[in-house]
Amino acid sequence: MTETDSSFGLSLLDFTAQRFLLYWVEEAPATSTSRPATQTAPVPRTPRPGTPAFRAPHAYTPRPGGSKEEAKKEKAKPVLRVKLRVVKKKKVIVKKRKKLSPTHPSPVNKEITQDPEPGCPPLGLESLRVSDEQLQASSSQSYGLGAHRGRLNIQSGLEDGDLFDGAWCPETEDDRPWLQVDAGRTAQFTGVITQGRNSIWRYDWVTSYKVQFSNDTLTWWGTKNRSSGLDEVFPGNSDPDTPVLAVFSQPQVARYIRVLPQTWLDGGAACLRLEVLACLLPDPNGLFPREPQLGSSDPLDFQHHNYKAMRKLMKEVNEQCPNITRVYSIGKSHQGLKLYVMEMSDQPGEHELGEPEVRYVAGMHGNEALGRELLLLLMQYLCLEFLRGNPRVTRLLTETRIHLLPSMNPDGYEIAYQRGSELVGWAEGRWTRQFIDLNHNFADLNTPLWEAEDDGLVPHTFPNHHLPLPAYYTMPNATVAPETRAVIDWMQRIPFVLSANLHGGELVVSYPFDMTRTPWEARELTPTPDDPVFRWLSTVYAGTSRAMHEPGRRPCHSEDFSHHGHIINGAQWHSVAGSMNDFSYLHTNCFEVTVELSCDKFPHESELPQEWENNKDALITYLEQVRMGISGLVLDKDTEQGIPDAVISVDGINHDITTAPGGDYWRMLTPGDYMVTASAEGYHSATKPCRVSFEEGPTPCHFRLSKTPKQRLRELLAAGAKVPPDLRRRLDRLRGRRVRARGAGR
Repeated sequence: MTETDSSFGLSLLDFTAQRFLLYWVEEAPATSTSRPATQTAPVPRTPRPGTPAFRAPHAYTPRPGGSKEEAKKEKAKPVLRVKLRVVKKKKVIVKKRKKLSPTHPSPVNKEITQDPEPGCPPLGLESLRVSDEQLQASSSQSYGLGAHRGRLNIQSGLEDGDLFDGAWCPETEDDRPWLQVDAGRTAQFTGVITQGRNSIWRYDWVTSYKVQFSNDTLTWWGTKNRSSGLDEVFPGNSDPDTPVLAVFSQPQVARYIRVLPQTWLDGGAACLRLEVLACLLPDPNGLFPREPQLGSSDPLDFQHHNYKAMRKLMKEVNEQCPNITRVYSIGKSHQGLKLYVMEMSDQPGEHELGEPEVRYVAGMHGNEALGRELLLLLMQYLCLEFLRGNPRVTRLLTETRIHLLPSMNPDGYEIAYQRGSELVGWAEGRWTRQFIDLNHNFADLNTPLWEAEDDGLVPHTFPNHHLPLPAYYTMPNATVAPETRAVIDWMQRIPFVLSANLHGGELVVSYPFDMTRTPWEARELTPTPDDPVFRWLSTVYAGTSRAMHEPGRRPCHSEDFSHHGHIINGAQWHSVAGSMNDFSYLHTNCFEVTVELSCDKFPHESELPQEWENNKDALITYLEQVRMGISGLVLDKDTEQGIPDAVISVDGINHDITTAPGGDYWRMLTPGDYMVTASAEGYHSATKPCRVSFEEGPTPCHFRLSKTPKQRLRELLAAGAKVPPDLRRRLDRLRGRRVRARGAGR
């Protein structure tokens, strides 16, 4: 087939699929001002976000919930029609296409007659690139239901009727409602994505709608049905949350786009959340304000990676930088997908004495894809910059051992990836295949600690650190995901000091505790004993994130975190029992925060370069904070060998840490003067002052501990040696003191 034949064949197939879509719309019931969504369109098959551009589909998947006979009929019907039109209607199609013209022709706008190029990304309603001023509506029920709330996936507050409701809703008396988007300049519109209202109290969604375009908001025209010549009526939603895509039969060039609800749920309102697919066109005359350039100069792989692509990329990075990288697996998901980790250090594969271990974890919720891609970009960037001799990166990899887990929930991500970046919705893919939310699946160690504190048992009877797993949690039938068990084993094997858990859907850094101390409180400030350190760590990331400190940026959903520097105590935000942050703090030495990276959980591929630039410096600066505090060795005074599991206590802070197997430790502290005590079983404890300055790098604070006489005796008897006379005399003196003390007590 020649190049001409090939392009004509593709054009014909695309056009035939569009004819089938229009046929479906023509067969829909007659519109009304208010009607239940009983015959809405099924959700179309979603484009994979891994392609270079947004691939708008032209075919529909079968409607779920139907019988087998209906499914067979539905499946057979469109296939026969497509084949008939491809083979026998070729010439007729061309003639009809030449006769089409816009309702209101304009010298500036001409309807594009060639087949649509399904390559336009989202205009940016969800990601907030479209400002509130660019959204207008015919009317609004309230400010909280205004046009600025008509953004895809926007979430409402807890109460209906407040300033942060979950959609745009017109007044009930508005018989011709519309929601309008100003692209800011001339654009080529190729489709829209709609949702209903997000609310825990009401059900509202649009079941069908029309679309109109304009260059001046005075003259409007709509897309036409190819067969009837009437305005196209697009199928809307059948539930509040599932995004539904409509691709225009022909792209339209204009500045403004309007969505006009025609029918909506019976008893509900014409409420709408929206995303627009559009390509901004060149402005050679400079009539419009210049758009800020989105992108990055770093030569990285800016695309979404499914499981196979992620594994391939990690392998390529390892091959490019074999001396500083190692790929390993910490376990498998429920579906058998490996949880791959990229280790980056100048000595990969081993713990170097005195070198702290840090980690990033992403993809705990499978549909929050940005963290996954940022970690894949980070490992590429560190590899390239190390090869270039970047002194900052070289020092980071020389003095720190970094572990990157891009996908803790690969099963959930594969679900979200198949749906696509714009059609995955707010929750699909969040959970594992066992329907477990991993951020609620770690052992609740907060409750036993607080109960022991209330009884006055901490720290002498009940520990304030390294709390053991509860008995119920270790039972064979406990509801613990394999992904969770794998991460816990990972935490126990490696002496992590610092971590961040990357999420999406907001712009804020939250720090422990995540669970409220008062059980019945949904929100309550619940700080840890290390609250100053956690607040510092959170401020460091939020202060270096471009998106978080962007002036004048509107809130993502229902809370404005900018008043607090985009940081918040997790329990004060919303209580979460069994979070990884709290577990990491109470079960290990590791200090961990949660970073909500973006308003959009699954940004479109075209937005990844800008998201990388928003977070690149913050990701590196946060890792460098592991140098803040004190570090050192706890050694046996006689043998000069490291003492494992020695306890490091700081006066005034009711939370201890322990040494690694080699006797090295890292205790994160803010600048100040501290009295630090090192203790270990069988040794005399030692206390010394340690000052943490504002200078970069940890303050050295080493300890040499002497064995107790009792410990010496144990070791001698175990070795079969005789007890030295001096040790025997010391033991006799100690024994005499105890006898006298007991006599005095009587």
